[in-house]
Amino acid sequence: MEKRIYNFSAGPAILPEEVLKESQENLMALPDVGMSILEISHRSKTFDNIFHQTKEDVKTLLDIDDNYSILFLQGGASLQFSMVPMNIMPPKNKADYIVTGAWAKKAVKEAKRVGDVNIAATTEETTFNRIPKQNELKLCGDASYLHFTSNNTIYGTQYQTEPEVGDVTLVCDASSDIFHKKIDVNKYGIIYAGAQKNMGPSGVTMVIYRNDLLERSSDDLPTMLNYKTHVEKDSMFNTPNTFGIYIIGLVAKWLLNMGGLDKMYETNKHKAGILYDCIDNSNGFYKGHAEKDSRSLMNVTFNLPAEELEKKLIAEALNAGFNGLKGHRSVGGLRASIYNAFPTKGVEDLVEFMKEFQSKNS
Repeated sequence: MEKRIYNFSAGPAILPEEVLKESQENLMALPDVGMSILEISHRSKTFDNIFHQTKEDVKTLLDIDDNYSILFLQGGASLQFSMVPMNIMPPKNKADYIVTGAWAKKAVKEAKRVGDVNIAATTEETTFNRIPKQNELKLCGDASYLHFTSNNTIYGTQYQTEPEVGDVTLVCDASSDIFHKKIDVNKYGIIYAGAQKNMGPSGVTMVIYRNDLLERSSDDLPTMLNYKTHVEKDSMFNTPNTFGIYIIGLVAKWLLNMGGLDKMYETNKHKAGILYDCIDNSNGFYKGHAEKDSRSLMNVTFNLPAEELEKKLIAEALNAGFNGLKGHRSVGGLRASIYNAFPTKGVEDLVEFMKEFQSKNS
């Protein structure tokens, strides 16, 4: 196998090596099956076992009660931007949205097609460099739900705890930090996450859906856009992404074998701390984009004194085996995505590279 380099890409992103090896070993034929996971029917007993074991392991990781359904859908988190308001904004047709980045803005755009959207808070005026404080929220009072994005890959900000919304249904786009720590699912009505950043390959989206919300879904909705359809058919109304679900199952098993999400959280804090310490102790050569109390454990964003230096570092880093450090095209700079599967050794090696680069270029 060709030597693997350090993959700092924001998504599709790094997967655990154990998961890649197991899927590689079984790609030609699953044990005792004689067919590949890419070939077996989604209605087969083999896939039924994979599917239900994946759901059970996800339930175990997040302590999910039976009053929630776990769905594996297609269309990415972007389709959820539409499905959420179409299904649960009625009958009030009002919703609160907190805008902390590009993906939240896209969610707002789709929600406005359904009803009235109140921007409860936004940090766009400071280039989304922080998470709004609780006392900044201006809730409309009769919203059907409040929507927020838990982690912002482009700007490197992350909620440390969910916003307090009282009895209002809480909806979260957790695409880029799902499974990075244990959360209290019972605080939420809906949690959705595209798999390709911290959970699996692209092409599958996990939705954790509180079942009492189904009463809001109108039977007049298009069949594929109605959560009732997917809950009643257990994600099998149409052919699901069988390979994606299989990989999510392997990732869930890997996390459980690692000691669960509390253990994963400690590891994530340690990894991010190594990189942020390097930035903070660089005498201004490296400057983080996010305010310290809003920093993401998943996506570390930073700049150098000049754009030319940034381009030079990215080029030299690539030659040294560090891929994916270029910041998002909308903001520039650099971004190191260090999701669950990213090894601590890789962060340590990047820091050594950054220190050496600073010594030669400052």
